[in-house]
Amino acid sequence: MELRDLDLNLLLVFQEVFRERQISAAARRLRLTQSAVSNALARLRRATGDDLFVRVAAGMQPTPYAERMAEPVATALAHLEQALAPVQPFDPATSRRRFTIAMTDVGEVYFMPRLVELCGAAAPGVQIASIRVGTPGLREEMEAGRVDLAIGAFDDAPEALYQRRLFRQDHVCLFRAGHPLAAGPLTVKRLVGVRHLVVAALESPYDGINTALQKAGILGAASFSVPHFSAAPYIVSTTDLVVTVPQKLAERVAAPFGLVYVKSPLPLAALQTNVFWHRRYNQDEGNRWLRTLVVEAFGE
Repeated sequence: MELRDLDLNLLLVFQEVFRERQISAAARRLRLTQSAVSNALARLRRATGDDLFVRVAAGMQPTPYAERMAEPVATALAHLEQALAPVQPFDPATSRRRFTIAMTDVGEVYFMPRLVELCGAAAPGVQIASIRVGTPGLREEMEAGRVDLAIGAFDDAPEALYQRRLFRQDHVCLFRAGHPLAAGPLTVKRLVGVRHLVVAALESPYDGINTALQKAGILGAASFSVPHFSAAPYIVSTTDLVVTVPQKLAERVAAPFGLVYVKSPLPLAALQTNVFWHRRYNQDEGNRWLRTLVVEAFGE
């Protein structure tokens, strides 16, 4: 017997007859007529080649074959009921779910403090972890459910991802309070005349910063570079170096590090930051809650 040739509804009839040991009682539980149950049982007998149940004085007695069937069938039907059960509402106040968000180091500095604050108030048991995932691997990670959301300026995100805009931001020049650039308008000429810290970020769209610095003649003259934006505030706060960064990063670090920032005079395109999620999880209650939280907290 091939499973694809079997009407799986017959297994529901089998389970109730096995449980009740009576056609009439099984029919009542299934809300069927006794003749419908008898016909279904006859079809299952033909499919299995076994009598399955034998009528005795006390009702229907299962055969050894039926005894062997009973537990696996009950387990399989229970799994099916669980799989098809309505989705339980997501309750952030009691949930202990762990979410993973793909973001850059800039994103961690800007988004994570606020997410910690919000979850502490509304979802104390929820866990949030950040992870680095490049655009080429983003679809696979999100499709598999290993990454719940991605937040960033991914300008070449896969088509399988849904997205919603959060904000647009300019690039700014960040330096310590009291730096000579703080006095007067910031021009390209003045910017070229100071020492720079370069963030050697290769991923798009942050690589556009170094392209602009290269065209202005700044990149080649720079003596100091770091691979990550998160190191920049520590360095420029105690030196006369200037670093070009996304504005949201500057907003977050300016006060704690005693820094000031001014919009860059270089021709840099604004960055658009979106939140992304995979269409497989568009209806997932937990995913919907998290992305709504992100949009309400950071959307403009």
